[in-house]
Amino acid sequence: MIEGSESRRCSRCKQHLPRAAFASNRSMADGLQAYCRKCAAAYYRQRQEAKGKKVREKVAVPPGHKRCPQCEEIKPHADWERNKTTSDGWASYCRACRAVRNRESYLKRKYGLTSVERDALVASQGGVCCICLAALPEHVDHCHETGRVRGVLCFSCNAALGQFKDRPDVIRRAAAYVEGIAWKPTLVAPGVYQLPS
Repeated sequence: MIEGSESRRCSRCKQHLPRAAFASNRSMADGLQAYCRKCAAAYYRQRQEAKGKKVREKVAVPPGHKRCPQCEEIKPHADWERNKTTSDGWASYCRACRAVRNRESYLKRKYGLTSVERDALVASQGGVCCICLAALPEHVDHCHETGRVRGVLCFSCNAALGQFKDRPDVIRRAAAYVEGIAWKPTLVAPGVYQLPS
């Protein structure tokens, strides 16, 4: 039994333990929780299980490492991004899982699609870009006015539509130009051009 100012009695297990065995609580007179860390964890688990919730088991992690809750792997701090707002100074998820979560979040936020829906769209296109029918589709294409998703394109075709500002008349003139039909404007007056009909 440890007695004196360096110890404290746990209200749950009734043992005298060192002050380091208690978490801080500013609202208490001595600045420590009433239950020791072990009893507080057991009490929390008991309350959560009574609500029908599952509490994950605590896993021992070596110094300089952290456990990712998504992939459930213990990885060195080199595989994590810094985050000043968390208690340990590291992000909640490892870099690989965070990249997947960010991609999923972006698809949902920007296009209202999940990755499964995007993959189904690619499969319905035969696994190729809708326009060139050759390259792998990687970029979701959408109407900038309505937000409606039109398909999944390769980088070049998606960039080309963006450069043409989604204007069908300009795209038709570009196609005619490539096919050899010159759509050269005729100078009618200084600064005034007439397009061929």
